[in-house]
Amino acid sequence: AAAAAGGAGQEKQLAPTLLSFFIYNPKLGPKEGEEEKKILFYHPNEVEKNEKIRNVGLCEAIVQFTRTFSPTKPAKSLHTQKNRQFFHEPEENFWMVMVVRNPIIEKHKDGKPVYEYQEEELLDKVYSSVLQQCYSMYKLFNGTFLKAMEDGGVKVLKERLEKFFHRYLQTLHLQSCDLLDVFCGISFFPLDKMTYLKIQSFINRMEESLNIVKYTAFLYNDQLIWSGLEQDDMRILYKYLTTSLFPRHMEPELAGRDSPIRAEMPGNLQHYGRFLTGPLNLNDPEAKCRFPKIFVNTDDTYEELHLIVYKAMSAAVCFMIDASIPPTLEFCRKLDSIVGPQLTVLASDICEQYNINKRISGAEKEPQFKFIYFNHMNLAEKSTIHMRKTPSVSLASVHPDLMKILGDINSDFSRVDEDEEIIVKAMSDYWVVGKKSDQRELYVILNQKNANLIEVNEEVKKLCATQFNNIFFLD
Repeated sequence: AAAAAGGAGQEKQLAPTLLSFFIYNPKLGPKEGEEEKKILFYHPNEVEKNEKIRNVGLCEAIVQFTRTFSPTKPAKSLHTQKNRQFFHEPEENFWMVMVVRNPIIEKHKDGKPVYEYQEEELLDKVYSSVLQQCYSMYKLFNGTFLKAMEDGGVKVLKERLEKFFHRYLQTLHLQSCDLLDVFCGISFFPLDKMTYLKIQSFINRMEESLNIVKYTAFLYNDQLIWSGLEQDDMRILYKYLTTSLFPRHMEPELAGRDSPIRAEMPGNLQHYGRFLTGPLNLNDPEAKCRFPKIFVNTDDTYEELHLIVYKAMSAAVCFMIDASIPPTLEFCRKLDSIVGPQLTVLASDICEQYNINKRISGAEKEPQFKFIYFNHMNLAEKSTIHMRKTPSVSLASVHPDLMKILGDINSDFSRVDEDEEIIVKAMSDYWVVGKKSDQRELYVILNQKNANLIEVNEEVKKLCATQFNNIFFLD
């Protein structure tokens, strides 16, 4: 806890934090005295054994108890004064539980700290989504829990869980989770047809000359342009690339464009290509060609792939190849010599085209509104509320109370199938508008003094006309 604030009446807000995270399977320790066998992973590990057993037992009891009321829909969350527990059963009998401490307001009475727990602040849907993503991310790199059991029983599963979650839990920034975590969408890069065709033909050429490539994905500036993967797999791979892999490799990008990384290519073509996964130095005969493994299509065909991420300037291309074929140094060199120069040219083409389009569309002046848009069909997401400041945290540029209203509107939307619109007058001069039409959702925050409902509605109509012409047919 922070040092006591001097004087009375000073308040301090403590953000929500992760209290514990565990995974268990009730079928593994059915007999009394064997309860410990159920626990597959428990964080923090230093918790005393009996307390672990007690906490897992409590969760089992809650899940069983709620089953009597709704046999098909098990418990999702449990609200208590100090914390909130989230439950998720990603595979039969495998339960994941995340316990989050509620935010606290720390006040001082007679020089002693008094804690007030904010019980209504956390949005269930946001944190349930975070918990589901924990599983999706684990599965992307390890395959299902069941697969680990088949590979080597409980022992192997425990090792994999330990190895993965030990690192992954440190990247959960619970204080800045919001509506974007519910959508877990993909930001697409806007392109003209010509450039899109160039990229398409580049991918076709690469897949042909590197014939062991099964899938390809192409990104520019952390935004997706093309993907050959199933949507759900791409969605989680995209999250990994943009929140973990790319930010770790930011520094060399900024080293300056004037010095090509290696000598000029024949034909005066400088190439900036490099591997983000795999060998660091291709000239080293001892270089390791180890690539991360990923698992896709785990529901039906269960494919195990090597993930090769190769980048030139702001363009990154992911090649996924069958994991049964280990990539050799020779293959990596071939890939580098074929892909590098072409990707470098393509990257500068996209950059040029993008700048031209930006000039035509006119300078962006700070508008009166901020918005989040999400399309459930192609997972496209667009937000002018978030600024990606640091690798792991995408910070919202509006007050947390407003973000909470967005989350509440989203929860209302998910209860109904029809199209609808919700307008909320928030504190001070803010209006929040949520629109749901077909598979699309749009949330707008307007800051207008003395505006009334009719004017707000007009503003949003104007916004839809300029930003999303042809999307909303409500009016």
